[in-house]
Amino acid sequence: MSQEDALELFVQGLRQLDTKITDQQVDQFLRYRQELLDWNARFNLTAITDPDEILFKHFLDSLSLLAVYDKPQARVLDIGAGAGFPGIPLKILRPQWKIVLLEATGKKVTFLQHVIETLHLRGIKAVHGRAEELGRQQQYRASFDLVTARAVASLPTLLEYAAPFCRVGGRIVFPKKGDLAEELAQGKHAASQLGAMFKIDS
Repeated sequence: MSQEDALELFVQGLRQLDTKITDQQVDQFLRYRQELLDWNARFNLTAITDPDEILFKHFLDSLSLLAVYDKPQARVLDIGAGAGFPGIPLKILRPQWKIVLLEATGKKVTFLQHVIETLHLRGIKAVHGRAEELGRQQQYRASFDLVTARAVASLPTLLEYAAPFCRVGGRIVFPKKGDLAEELAQGKHAASQLGAMFKIDS
């Protein structure tokens, strides 16, 4: 598949999410991809190194969250942001959102800060820390409309990490794949213990 074909499929995937993208945003995604590949040669940021797969398995997968949550304005926390997924793709496509990328590994925070500066993103910051510690700080506690994470822990653990950050009436969204019957049951129990409503979107 040519890079042009892959990019067209990526844009078509966004249309299925009822989401438009500008030429500037396309350029930001392509620059982000190149920075990821360049830095990954020195640091282990991602196991996915095929340029086309980055478009689909990182960018489009991150943006699939918009199918279940898409507000005009939102304050968002990405726990265990890693190389920036889903936080940075969301910021590119929803520049009006305020986003905090929480990451415990210093070299990944350095990469995130570099990408934020390189793409000239505003209203987004990378924070070096752990969820269980940051959740006790007043400036972050119960202050986010949306809390999300990608595969940093089991569902019950993720809920325990996320709950302190989520405001009353906010949403906690975790993309999950595979055979999840047992984990979903555990997650439902954890949600009830935390006073949260548990919902599955397929």
